[in-house]
Amino acid sequence: MNRGLEWLGRAVVGFITRGRAEPRASDEKALARLRAALRPGDVLLVEGGMKVSAAIKYLTQSTWSHAALYVGETGQFTDDGEPLVLAEVEMDVGCVLSPLSKYGAFGTRICRPQALDEEGQAVVVDYVLGRLGTQYDLKNILDLMRWLIPLPWAPKSWRRRMIALGSGDPTRAICSTLIAQAFEAARYPVLPTIEYARAMDEADFEEILHIRHHSLYMPRDFDISPYFAVVKPTLEAGFDYRALTWAREAAPAPLRMAAAE
Repeated sequence: MNRGLEWLGRAVVGFITRGRAEPRASDEKALARLRAALRPGDVLLVEGGMKVSAAIKYLTQSTWSHAALYVGETGQFTDDGEPLVLAEVEMDVGCVLSPLSKYGAFGTRICRPQALDEEGQAVVVDYVLGRLGTQYDLKNILDLMRWLIPLPWAPKSWRRRMIALGSGDPTRAICSTLIAQAFEAARYPVLPTIEYARAMDEADFEEILHIRHHSLYMPRDFDISPYFAVVKPTLEAGFDYRALTWAREAAPAPLRMAAAE
């Protein structure tokens, strides 16, 4: 029975992970700027190209379908000698390290946790590194089937719940849940629920944060979180609009004034 479920699970994963873009030339200058801008603890959002990416984009109503954590130098390299600096969860292989060039040809966005000190960064990075090798349970068919067809009738209020549907171990289900757990370990907020309480004889309300369950997090939550800043590599590198080279275009023809009658 278990073997049959695992075989079926592998078949479903093979189908929903189709469409993975073939490696193609990326802008080396843009990749270098991205590499220079990243810091340990940064979340890299990716616009994916697999079938499951389309489902995630629909359910989350967002451009971003994948999230990876930049962990910095790990001492591990690809066969080509490129450092493995991203920690991510892939449905077909589990939690792994990847090179930055893997997403050099995709749309990306850097989300940086603000005011997170070195100790907090270490907690976040170590949490994710400690889960390398974690595999998704392929026998959890219910968890896998939700990605086959993004249901157009699903009410907006249900979509976040559908992300968590069937997740006995959510850290294995979607990339953002593992990263959310890592920030929880450092007591750093992503998108907590907020309760407003007023003390006796006090005019002001106090915000009390409650941790949202990690299975409900989506890649886009790091983008819209008020505690993460969007970092743009081009601006970080020292943008000077005066140094841009514009294509020469033909001058517009002069307007001819109609002769007065």
